Amino acid sequence: MYSTILFLHSIFRWLVLFSLVYAIFRAYKGYKSKSNFSHLDNKARHWTATIAHIQFIIGMLIYIKSPIVKYFLRDFKNLISNWELTFFGLFHFILMISAIVIITTGSAKSKRKKSDFEKFKAMLVYFSIALFIISIAIPWPFSPLVNRPYLRF
Repeated sequence: MYSTILFLHSIFRWLVLFSLVYAIFRAYKGYKSKSNFSHLDNKARHWTATIAHIQFIIGMLIYIKSPIVKYFLRDFKNLISNWELTFFGLFHFILMISAIVIITTGSAKSKRKKSDFEKFKAMLVYFSIALFIISIAIPWPFSPLVNRPYLRF
């Protein structure tokens, strides 16, 4: 079961990134051209938030079941100096939750704005901030601090 969750996580993390980039692209394009907030723009906003929430649930399951996190939390005081354990046990968790809160807030604000220009602006700002936070929190394979492969099988 845990390996299935890890596999879903590998897929959904890419879906989150692609949907965020696509929604930011749509928001930027609409913001710059001052166009109408179309049905497609609203779908991009909605599905980006939905995919992020699904990934959040998968991530919470991994966090709860992770042997690395369990080990880290058992001996927090002594292991806080171990960067890799601290990254996965604390920083990754906090940053990803922050990104989900920002995506959710941006989606809700964008949905409730009156003008199309304000909808695009809210979506652009909040989703861009979330993408920045997520890009910091991802253990990229090229990171000198902590890394994981692009896909886990």
